Amino acid sequence: MNIRTMTIDDYHDVYALWLRTPGMGLNDVDDSYEGIHRYLHRNPTSCFVAEVHEHIAGVILCGHDGRRGYINHLAVDPAYRRMGIASQLLQRAVTALEAEGIIKAALVVFAHNTSGNAFWERQGFTIRTDIHYRNRTLASHTRITP
Repeated sequence: MNIRTMTIDDYHDVYALWLRTPGMGLNDVDDSYEGIHRYLHRNPTSCFVAEVHEHIAGVILCGHDGRRGYINHLAVDPAYRRMGIASQLLQRAVTALEAEGIIKAALVVFAHNTSGNAFWERQGFTIRTDIHYRNRTLASHTRITP
């Protein structure tokens, strides 16, 4: 297995992986080619793919705002699960955040994503019960096809 920095050239394979990953939440704007291109440009050293025999078996998007790190869209192809790929991708992302001086990371997982929540719990990510996560769409967009 080879873990390397993700590039926009990986987009179509990564997006296909996300589509076949149970529990993954995607949106038409942020996860479009343009949205991921923008994300990778802003976070050039902290997004990774895992390759097995030149096949993308896993991916993690990770970035920061200068204070906190944010982990997004960690996914491993079901055919390659239970091989430690997710843990290795997470470690690479955490190391990249630490190199940028970031000392705390956050993420969002759907409550119904049982396996995802179990993974994050094993990795030491705790549930915050003292806050409410809120969001607001800032502009309306039409569907963007990858």
